[in-house]
Amino acid sequence: MRKEFDEEDEPKKSTRGKKNNQKMKPFLVYQYLMRHTDENHVIRADDICLAMAETYGIDAERRGIYRDIDEINKAILAFEEGISIKEAAEWIEDDESLKNIIFDKHQKGFCMQQRHYDYTDIQLLVESIYASKYLSEPQAERLIKILCEFVSEFQEKKIRHNAILTDRVKTNNSGVLNNIEKIDAAMSMEDKHTPEKISFKYLKYSISNLNQQVERRHGSRYEVSPYALLINDGNYYLLAYNDYVKDLRTYRIDRMKDVKLLGIEREGKEVFNKINLKNYTQRVFSMFGGEQQVITIQFINPLLDAAVDRFGKKGILYNVVDDKHFSITAPVEISDQFYGWVLGFGNKAKILKPQKVVEGFTEYLDKIRNMYES
Repeated sequence: MRKEFDEEDEPKKSTRGKKNNQKMKPFLVYQYLMRHTDENHVIRADDICLAMAETYGIDAERRGIYRDIDEINKAILAFEEGISIKEAAEWIEDDESLKNIIFDKHQKGFCMQQRHYDYTDIQLLVESIYASKYLSEPQAERLIKILCEFVSEFQEKKIRHNAILTDRVKTNNSGVLNNIEKIDAAMSMEDKHTPEKISFKYLKYSISNLNQQVERRHGSRYEVSPYALLINDGNYYLLAYNDYVKDLRTYRIDRMKDVKLLGIEREGKEVFNKINLKNYTQRVFSMFGGEQQVITIQFINPLLDAAVDRFGKKGILYNVVDDKHFSITAPVEISDQFYGWVLGFGNKAKILKPQKVVEGFTEYLDKIRNMYES
């Protein structure tokens, strides 16, 4: 194999005796390079030796560092490709681009050139965490810290700087992940487990104290049959069958408290099986349910993207009305939240049918108008 370092960096033969903890050194060298190098930042062998001594109390010399990096490259390739160490060595001999750790001749130092995740992958995942309203700030920070272990410290600073600029409002409920774990357990079919009902207390904000949510129904517990977890607009929801209303309802996970498994077989399977789960969040506007109606709405042509984003394409009928307008026919959960969504387009959208929904929309407009006339 050809040399990857300058002659001036040629390691000298060690005259030291046996060193302690040498078996741990390759792993620590790998972790150190993961955190402190990338394509734009390298570290010389002497500096790695110094870091091993000062940070971990392990004696190291340049010859050993070169050997460790060689072994690390072979081990990573063997693990990723499912081949032997010998085969990995042969592959690298034929194609040095397979190395995760390289020696950059121009910068005269070692760096990680390949990782399990690209910088942009981690950046996207971090932004997704910041956009998740159902996570508390401590939970989000913990997850981001885990993700940033897969990039260098320099890349982490850049990711965090960009993410801070787009920070979102977070829940105050630190039990969200625990709620999700319990709901998953209730819905599980593994090991012949029968999906069961759950109960919980549901929270809401009080105008007297916006920093502390209070229990709905004076603390009375909700009892439902869980069927699916949904994410919509940065919030996590439970889709569950409510035996009292004999229908499916959605509940914000971050507003649930003291979730308990009841050991009672869940109900509502027939109702759940009738829905198209992929289109459910598109039909249920803002996660507020109502009577389902097949409606036709007319839009101006520039709103086609907005209509597709909201309704999707599968099972939805799109028609050309004239040169300036198109219409869609789709099943929708009719509610004030739906009417409010239509109203947001002003005179650029119009409900055409059925007449019952048209009349419901005009009544909705009258209620708003009367608020300002009284």
